[in-house]
Amino acid sequence: KVLAENDQLRKEGDDLGPRVELDYWKNKLSKFHYLMEQLKSPEVKAVLGVLSAAKSKLLKKWRALDIRITDAANEAKDNVKYLYSLEKYYDPLYNSDPVSMLDAIPGLINAIKMIQSISQYYNTSEKISSLFVKVGAQQ
Repeated sequence: KVLAENDQLRKEGDDLGPRVELDYWKNKLSKFHYLMEQLKSPEVKAVLGVLSAAKSKLLKKWRALDIRITDAANEAKDNVKYLYSLEKYYDPLYNSDPVSMLDAIPGLINAIKMIQSISQYYNTSEKISSLFVKVGAQQ
């Protein structure tokens, strides 16, 4: 279910600020961290041992799911790390008057540019564009 939700397109309003993006990825990270902990449990390891001993064809599906979960967890972790780095730049958008906000904009744009160039997961045009829309929507 979590993987199916992960594969769905996000639908959100155009009037949401950049904190919403960080909260979204923190929520995903929490869900996938919980799943990863469950996958490491003795019960799951025992079931995998039985499937392996029985040479079950389900192991192939299990491994594919495990890879997808691990990748989604890594994406969420990476995105949270980079979006946290933006927090100091977008806080003035929430806490300042319009004139004071101007000082934060160049740093914010440079930080987003840095994320776009080095992030393994967040460097798609869709994600960066969505982030710029959120920054622009914050008043």
